[in-house]
Amino acid sequence: MVQIATHRRFQIMSGGRAWTSPRCPVARTVDLVGDKWSLLIIRDAFDGIRRFSQFQRNLGVAKNILSDRLRNLVDAGILAIQPASDGSSYREYVLTSKGKDLFDVVVSLRQWGQEHAYAPGEDYVRLVDRTTDEPIPRLTYMTPDGSTVRADDTRVRKFSD
Repeated sequence: MVQIATHRRFQIMSGGRAWTSPRCPVARTVDLVGDKWSLLIIRDAFDGIRRFSQFQRNLGVAKNILSDRLRNLVDAGILAIQPASDGSSYREYVLTSKGKDLFDVVVSLRQWGQEHAYAPGEDYVRLVDRTTDEPIPRLTYMTPDGSTVRADDTRVRKFSD
């Protein structure tokens, strides 16, 4: 049985997890991966970074912060620790299937940034198809009949609906 005690804006569940908004999938996701360093670690993991020293060098983050974020991502089942692929004594952090499911989130952030965080003509790194070297197309959401889904076409269904 899970006991819930309300404290200010957080709900504390037995087991140690504090959800900002327990019934909102966006809030729960942000609670798990929504800080800057966690998202950048996930981005780097998609780019093939696997070792602590590589993450630290690539991100320039303090070691204590990196250790904390890696531990949280492992505890959340987003990353897994495995022996180094080269047989050395190092450990590597790899995306789990749960972590790989964040690909669309990372691509969406990248595409939003390309469109809104750069001045016209300013250069940025691009995500391209490994085979064709062509840029990845803009993510869109489609209904079963092939129509594009826009924000104005949706609503959140609450439990009382």
